[in-house]
Amino acid sequence: MTCAACPITVKKALSKVEGVSQVDVTFEKREAVVTFDDAKASVQKLTKATEDAGYPSSPGHWAPSSPRWAAQCAFPHSPA
Repeated sequence: MTCAACPITVKKALSKVEGVSQVDVTFEKREAVVTFDDAKASVQKLTKATEDAGYPSSPGHWAPSSPRWAAQCAFPHSPA
């Protein structure tokens, strides 16, 4: 894992999802934490956004009553 651009790509992909208000991506933790309006966005839309960008993710810490979502992201050097 030497590609510092990977988190930037993931952040851009997640930021494009309607209803997302904040995205924090940590390369070292391989984690994205997203704040979103659950009336407009969903965990499924967020995971699809990262997958479509070439970086599959899986839901991490998330509660349906919370507007914050954390995902473990695969950050390969090159998109899949």
